[in-house]
Amino acid sequence: MADLVSGLLLCLMAVQTIQHDVNKTKTNTSTAVIPKTFKGWMSKHNHTNKLQAHLHPSADPWLYVNPEDPVTAYTTGILSTWVIPSAYILAMLVGIPSNAYILGFLRVRLRAKSMSTVILYLNLALSDLLLLLSLALRVHYHFNGNNWIFGEMSCRLMTALFYGNVYCSAQTIACISLKRYLAVVRPFLYRRLTKTMLTLGTCLVVWFLFGAAVFPELLVKQSYQVPLLGITTCHDVLPLEEKSYSLLMLHRLILVCLGFIVPFLICIYAHVVVVHHLGQSGCDWRAFIRVTTLVFIIFVVCFLPSGILHIAHYIRVFSSGDDGLYGYYRVAVCLCCFHSCLDPFLCLLISKTPPSELQFISFPEISHRPARTT
Repeated sequence: MADLVSGLLLCLMAVQTIQHDVNKTKTNTSTAVIPKTFKGWMSKHNHTNKLQAHLHPSADPWLYVNPEDPVTAYTTGILSTWVIPSAYILAMLVGIPSNAYILGFLRVRLRAKSMSTVILYLNLALSDLLLLLSLALRVHYHFNGNNWIFGEMSCRLMTALFYGNVYCSAQTIACISLKRYLAVVRPFLYRRLTKTMLTLGTCLVVWFLFGAAVFPELLVKQSYQVPLLGITTCHDVLPLEEKSYSLLMLHRLILVCLGFIVPFLICIYAHVVVVHHLGQSGCDWRAFIRVTTLVFIIFVVCFLPSGILHIAHYIRVFSSGDDGLYGYYRVAVCLCCFHSCLDPFLCLLISKTPPSELQFISFPEISHRPARTT
């Protein structure tokens, strides 16, 4: 499975590279920074273009872009108008019914497990479902030549839900990994915790961070007419000279740390320690270790590329004003959506492994219990 996802990423990157080579770019040394978007400049209404009649009337004012900048190659190329929306459709076809099914599965089939486990997986399924549902309008947007026709407020809402749920899913997976770490490595502490209330509180914190990620995106304009391209973009091109957008820099940097870097480090540490701990035991945990390792690898393959490209995009824009990595970043985000459609299958796979949660929780307690003397 990991090889399949990795191959898909390499294919998408190859398409972007070919498209980028055909449309050579110039380096822009503007000091203004807008993360996760291409650069545009505010333009008066004295520009004419035969395609302006097709633009949505609510997207005002217009933005000017350089015809030789990466934004032109991205918005008109096969990557954004066919490959990315096709990947979204595939993720929706698989992920929406499977996540809907897992909601019922968790309620009926997993009642024998602790309520805290059920709450965490329900939280993950709900986050994944919202993420996949938010792709519907974006699919139309890409197939329509990156031309947004649904108005400004729907653009803001779609953008906020999309990025908010991506980070929400990563944080929930980190919580599941941390719970498994406590159960296996710190069983005495785990048994003393009020697990249900603690899990509910953790989920509330995750959704609070989701709201913190969503709210600033709802406050700024996201859709602009680009007369040179004859389209109305949604979030993909924003004006650099506006101060309201520059204020999002700190917010998005914090979001990357809390939404990706911290969950990623938690997952790495928890997985390594749990596997090492079970490997030192005298029992056969190979089936459980294989399944959890597969879950961890898929998490890394799906989330690591977008996190790396996001940070690299910041560095390149800071250093040279070059926004050419944005197209690659959009490709990597597709893998996050594929993780959302794989989560239900991973949940089912974990539930069918021989070691139950009660067994691996009680094992460390038994192994560390002092021998009785007779």
